[in-house]
Amino acid sequence: MEDANLKIKPLLKEQIIISIDRLTRFKCPEEKYLRVFYDIILHNLIEPKYNRSELENLENEKIMTLAQDVINFSLDKLGCQSDKNFVINKKLFEYENSVFKFGDNIKSLLTNKINYFGMLQLLSENDLPDNLRWFKALNSDVDIIKARRNDAFRYPIEILVLTEGATEETLLPEFAKLCNFDFEREGVYLLPAGGKNQVVKAYYELSEYLKIPVFVLFDNDGKSNAKEIEPKLRTTDEIYIIECGEFEDLLTQKLFERALNYELQNISIPADTVDYHLPRVKILEDIFKKRGMHELKKVEFAKTVKKNILSCEDVSPEMRRIIEKIKKIKLNNKY
Repeated sequence: MEDANLKIKPLLKEQIIISIDRLTRFKCPEEKYLRVFYDIILHNLIEPKYNRSELENLENEKIMTLAQDVINFSLDKLGCQSDKNFVINKKLFEYENSVFKFGDNIKSLLTNKINYFGMLQLLSENDLPDNLRWFKALNSDVDIIKARRNDAFRYPIEILVLTEGATEETLLPEFAKLCNFDFEREGVYLLPAGGKNQVVKAYYELSEYLKIPVFVLFDNDGKSNAKEIEPKLRTTDEIYIIECGEFEDLLTQKLFERALNYELQNISIPADTVDYHLPRVKILEDIFKKRGMHELKKVEFAKTVKKNILSCEDVSPEMRRIIEKIKKIKLNNKY
């Protein structure tokens, strides 16, 4: 029940939608809940007034209660109904507890009576991100795994794939679909770390608070980075080092040629001018340089490759092996 001594500036509908979007993303629970709750209290709780340093000295349970009062008051002002059984709250807690390790301090943030049922009434039917489509599904009696497989909204997440860059994020899910393993339907979350060293740093952090397995993918020159991870590698996790070189080297020659011609406005590249024994990125850099084109942007080229994927013949043998390994880890981890 809302504290009668509070003076609240109601959240706007758009602010509530942003808050629930942020609360249901794939992030460490304490980090995302405190960030959202701090924001709400600092901007919408008029009395008593807190500054950030004061909030940081409060117990999590108190922070949760203040934010909960602001949210529920705002939803009430918008005429949103509530569910006295708090079914969605319980499902959210169960899900976060299945994915993340946390103690009583974090449990106090998730054990709340926020009117999530009321929030649902503010969401449109169209163009929702994966996490909000999953959030809406929590309000039904449908098996959530079946719902995810039917509607391809990725949540609940069952395995994390940790990669070096965004090229993998763009292309690996596409190749997986051609191998009858849809990341969005199977609960696979791909996280690009932004480089080899960042992969190591990210794994060290993730392994501390994740319960679900992690598949770590390195380019061939990431062997020393992989060794940094090995001492902390959990039994559920696996490291894979690409044998042929970088991720781009996993592309079949036909797909690579097709994408390259598309990138060059369909100007044919004479076969005898391209040495396909060279690393793919080296080939691209040389061609872009010789033709006086803009600097090669691997992520942009990955988007071009994605447009030119035609069939399962575009999936190289090593790409298939990588996908099969991810699939096997996922199957060994039943939600």
